[in-house]
Formats: sequence, structure tokens, C-alpha cells
Amino acid sequence: MLSKRLQGKIALVTGASRGIGRAIAKLFAEEGAKVVINYSRSEKEAASLAEEIKQQGGEALLVKADVSQAQEVKEMIKKVADEFGRIDILVNNAGILIQSPFLESTEDMWDTMMAVNLKGSYLCAKEVAPLMLKQKSGKIINISSVSGLAQKSALGNVPYAASKAGVIGLTRSLAVNLGPTINVNAICPGLVETDMSASLPPERRRIPVEEAPLQRIGRPEEIASAALFLASEESDFITGEAITVSGGRGMR
Repeated sequence: MLSKRLQGKIALVTGASRGIGRAIAKLFAEEGAKVVINYSRSEKEAASLAEEIKQQGGEALLVKADVSQAQEVKEMIKKVADEFGRIDILVNNAGILIQSPFLESTEDMWDTMMAVNLKGSYLCAKEVAPLMLKQKSGKIINISSVSGLAQKSALGNVPYAASKAGVIGLTRSLAVNLGPTINVNAICPGLVETDMSASLPPERRRIPVEEAPLQRIGRPEEIASAALFLASEESDFITGEAITVSGGRGMR
């Protein structure tokens, strides 16, 4: 039974066409939010999500934007503000993973992952913050990763791990700079069943399961539930935190 915890809220979810972002956008809509579905390349998947939300009685707006490009982010936020007049929740979910051992990684790989994973979160928060400050409320949720924490087996991809550690630092700094008006928190998922994780080698999928007390891969809907908590009034006294949702991975 849904409680409509986000009734009337305007929620922008970046990278919402697939995986974790899709699950978050869908759950937020079910909980009463009007959802802005941001996508960069996956237009077909984004449109199908919007249609699904509308068929269930919700409201969704599609906005194409590359979050690593400042001008596109500005245009996206303006479009949302023009349409709804406010933004109550920002979920910085857009992310990219390029698989490569450290010594085979390239400067381009580094730049691409930093641009989307870290810079994208910075740009979106920077454009949304003035709106939230003006309306005197707001929640920003950054999707980091256990790769951003000190967990050995999660640190195999150097640029990705560095970018996700940066997201945690960004989260804490934003919490300081935007308080007391805006709550800013991060979620650090463990291995989750998505297109991104499906591309991992079998060994990279096996080890996280063995490390986790719950002994399984997570589901996107489980990350969405954590995001719902952070987006709702129930988390009003929480800011600057990085919440790990990993089946206990890293506890051992």
C-alpha cells in the first residue's frame, strides 16, 4: 500500500531511462510526485517509462540533456521550472562505467567518467539550488557507489572509483553550503542488477556476492526505496550522509 509520501512534489531524476534511475522515477511517481525523466541517449526507454507512469495516473515530463554539459543542464532546469514552477527533489543518478584495468585506462576514460559521474552532479546541483533556496526547501540525492568507499574489491576501476568518491565529497560539501534549507545526501549502492552491472566479467559479479552477508545482488527497486526515504519528510533531520545499500558488503 503506497502512502503517497511525495504527493504534489516535483522530482527531477537524471539518467532515468534505465536501471536504478528508472526504478527511482517509477517509485516517486507512484508515491505522488510529478517526475521529470532526464535522458541523454536512451529516448525510447525514457518514453516508455513516461507512458507507463501516465497509464498509472501519474505525470511525467521528458527532458533530453547531457548532464556533463553546462548549457544543456541550464536549459533542462529552465524547462522544468517553466513547466512546474519549482523543483523539490533532485536525484543525480546519471552515471557511466567504462571497464578497464588501471594500466590500460586512458585519459579519455578518466575525463568521460569524471564529466558524467562527478561534474554532472555538480552542474545539476548548482542549477537547482537557487530554486530550492528561493522556495526554502529541497532534497538533493546523489547516487554514488560502494566503489567510492574503501572497499578493496570495489576499487578495481580507478576512474570510476575516484569519480564516485568525489560524489561523496561533493555531497558533504553541498550539505554544508546549502544547509539549513536543502538536505543533501548520497546513496552508495553495492552491485545491483542493471545493464551496467551485466557488462561486468563473471568474477567481478561473483566477488561482491561472496562479500555481502545477504549473499545476493541487489535490485534497482531496493535502491529506489532508499531514495524515497531520503526524498520524503522522514529524512528531514538527515544531511551530508552517504548511506550504503549493499546487502552488508563492506561490513566484514
